[in-house]
Amino acid sequence: MSAAYVVREALADREVRARYLRTCAELLHADREALTELADAETALGSARLSGEIDRACRQLSAFADAVRAGDYLQIIIDHPTAVPTPDLRRYRIPLGVVAVYSASNFPFAFSVAGGDTASALAAGCPVVVKAHPDHPATSERTLVALRQAAARCGLPQAVVQLVHGFTAGIDLIRHPLIAAAGFTGSVRGGRALFDAAAARPVSIPFHGELGSVNLVVVTEAAAAERAKRATSISN
Repeated sequence: MSAAYVVREALADREVRARYLRTCAELLHADREALTELADAETALGSARLSGEIDRACRQLSAFADAVRAGDYLQIIIDHPTAVPTPDLRRYRIPLGVVAVYSASNFPFAFSVAGGDTASALAAGCPVVVKAHPDHPATSERTLVALRQAAARCGLPQAVVQLVHGFTAGIDLIRHPLIAAAGFTGSVRGGRALFDAAAARPVSIPFHGELGSVNLVVVTEAAAAERAKRATSISN
């Protein structure tokens, strides 16, 4: 029996999954000071920005816990037999399998180890393997500790969430036969390479990607006039 199968069986209980997601949120919140300090040392995004992002990640985990308990995501449909000879048809959503999650550089919490992609996969009953971003590896490892502590409290295997590092790990992960879907937030080039790898597998898998972004910079006429001399001196 494979480790992936054991983890999926452990995640089969919806109440356990909901409790796990909420416990993850509680432990991340409890460790927010150390996580913020570590993430700021790696990313220089600022403690206020990072602390708020931890709050966002905790809200995402709690929201998915509520969704699991409600069960609406299953979209259950039951068609009973009628007078005409027709079968009894029933449909509902089931977990795909192990999900690969690729962390974003500029969101070390909300789009990383404990981010929305991880939370949604776990909520659906899928184990997760996260590809850590090289811009915040230590933050990723400390976040993983919280998720594994939560797993222990809820009676789940430690392997419910795993973490890999390294440039080649991204392609190796999406090509692994146990990976059933992937979630990516990052560059167009990186996302395109992963999408192509997912499509080129013997059996292609879903690839959910948010590729690239445009960060606008707006300069007003007043600012241009006021700071023109300073900008010129800096450029020289």
